[in-house]
Amino acid sequence: MTTPVAQAVPTGTPAAQRPEVDPLALESQICFALSVASRSVVAAYRPVLEPLGLTHPQYLVMLALWQGPALALKDLATALRLDPGTLSPLVKRLEAQGLVTRRRGSTDERTLAIALTPAGAALRAEAESIPARMMERLGVERDELVVLHRTMSKLIAAAEG
Repeated sequence: MTTPVAQAVPTGTPAAQRPEVDPLALESQICFALSVASRSVVAAYRPVLEPLGLTHPQYLVMLALWQGPALALKDLATALRLDPGTLSPLVKRLEAQGLVTRRRGSTDERTLAIALTPAGAALRAEAESIPARMMERLGVERDELVVLHRTMSKLIAAAEG
């Protein structure tokens, strides 16, 4: 019988006494763990973002816009690693909520600049408590998240490279 996940085995344990690990066990797959973690964390954000009137994808758009001046839709899509066709409806909904504006470029009509409205900029103050609330909600410390973020960034770079 094989065990699904490698368990801690004391150093020096002879190979014959080590449990065999099934390389295809679902519970052993990083892709499965990442998929479940992603869905679970996004779901945990839902009640925290609801009072702000934002979905998680909209929150990500707002995070990018709170970092600086207006962004071209193309640049915003690049920052969020989303296809512009996927991002466009999110931005339209944020515009309908009065949080952002969409303006055609004055020098290039093909460029669409996304900017915060005063209401969108003001929402940042309410959102500042979200990271700390999420750490508490998920039961993790800042140091743990720093290590996790570093590891995730390494995985992303390797997968995109």
